[in-house]
Amino acid sequence: MATLKLFNTLGRRKEEFKPLYDNEVGMYTCGPTVYQYAHIGNLRTYIFEDILRRVLEYNNYKVKHVMNITDVGHLTSDADEGEDKMEVGARLAGKSAWEIAQLYTEAFFKDTERLNILKPHIVCKATDHIPEQIALIQKLEAKGFTYRTSDGIYFDVSKFPDYGKLAGQRLEEKEAGARVEVNPEKRNPADFALWKFSPKGVKRQMEWDSPWGVGFPGWHIECSAMSTKYLGQPFDIHCGGVDHIPIHHTNEIAQSEAAEGVKMANFWLHGEFMIVEGRRMGKSEGNAYLLDDLIKRGYDPLAFRYLCLNTHYRIQLNFTWQALDGAQTALERLREHVRTARAGGGDPAQGKISPEVRERFLAAINDDLNVPQALGVVWDFVRSPQNPSDKLATLLDFDRVLGLRLSEVHAEETVEVPQEVRELLTQREAARKAKNFKEADALRAKIAQLGYDVIDTPQGPKVKRR
Repeated sequence: MATLKLFNTLGRRKEEFKPLYDNEVGMYTCGPTVYQYAHIGNLRTYIFEDILRRVLEYNNYKVKHVMNITDVGHLTSDADEGEDKMEVGARLAGKSAWEIAQLYTEAFFKDTERLNILKPHIVCKATDHIPEQIALIQKLEAKGFTYRTSDGIYFDVSKFPDYGKLAGQRLEEKEAGARVEVNPEKRNPADFALWKFSPKGVKRQMEWDSPWGVGFPGWHIECSAMSTKYLGQPFDIHCGGVDHIPIHHTNEIAQSEAAEGVKMANFWLHGEFMIVEGRRMGKSEGNAYLLDDLIKRGYDPLAFRYLCLNTHYRIQLNFTWQALDGAQTALERLREHVRTARAGGGDPAQGKISPEVRERFLAAINDDLNVPQALGVVWDFVRSPQNPSDKLATLLDFDRVLGLRLSEVHAEETVEVPQEVRELLTQREAARKAKNFKEADALRAKIAQLGYDVIDTPQGPKVKRR
């Protein structure tokens, strides 16, 4: 059986994965800050973390997956300046901070369900764990790692010799590259807030009493407090996006290890950024697409999942609409293999999984989640002659990792296509041949509004009822 190896950011190399306790794995993933909708770049990170969990479970590990919801304390600047994103979001939405937290939390889990991302076993909100965060700050205070300024309680990074080890930077290197700090009371530019005081004369929507005064927790402290509560310290795996490496995760390590005197987590895994049409993704660029934007244009959410599976999680993914077209086509071809096998009397319960094919698949996913290579194994398999039952058994087994809901695909049904849809399909084909992809996408969206999905196949486009 292929050994599971994962790229550990902490050592900047692939390492053989061994859990702390037999076959049990404690995994903490940084969740959303719920002041706005998650865009597809955010969702790519959650797909990568879902694949990691599925690979662990495929290797027969029992996973305890914990994810936080940041609903307070994440300021608009990583330098602990500016307003709390929740307060800003509430003002823009004309709702209370508590209302928008609920709204965007529900929207986030609606998106993850549509992408077939497994829900964490424990979802913990920062606002539900204020006592734990205060207790952790008190522990740091008792050990001499904190100091007080006019606006809060700060962690003194100079007291923690290993600060910056995750990013591979020494403290003096981080400080040399730091921008001028707004807060002149900081002892070091990299020092970060553990507790922020509510501004004088201002009543915040989210604030609590503490031993230091009325205020709210800094962003980083919640993950340290909640990961320790639910997983202990150390635990096995901590995940997030690459943007978390230099500040958020670096600060988590500092406060957790300063408080407990032991390593925070054994493995740190980080997913790379997504860009769009070769450009950075962002609101100012007008390309921070939501999953709903893809659905409105007629794409299956699982086509976006397939697109993410096609690029290794540590490689930057360039999102294009043509690439998404290709992913949707590939997904439908895979479904077609399932339909054909079912139509041929295939029964997965009666099928046998080839040990050789399974070993190749396992070797790929166990090589630091090399899902693109695993998909190559899948396509080699489906293109070779197979007994229908064996084909179904194998595909459904592999889909435990891929998460494409192939078990829900049934034998082909005859679809009566309305004349209006057929006409739009003809117009779309003409637009595609003319390379007018914008018009083709608009026509696909119109067809979707009528309740049909367009599937591009080598034999030409097909439609199926939604």
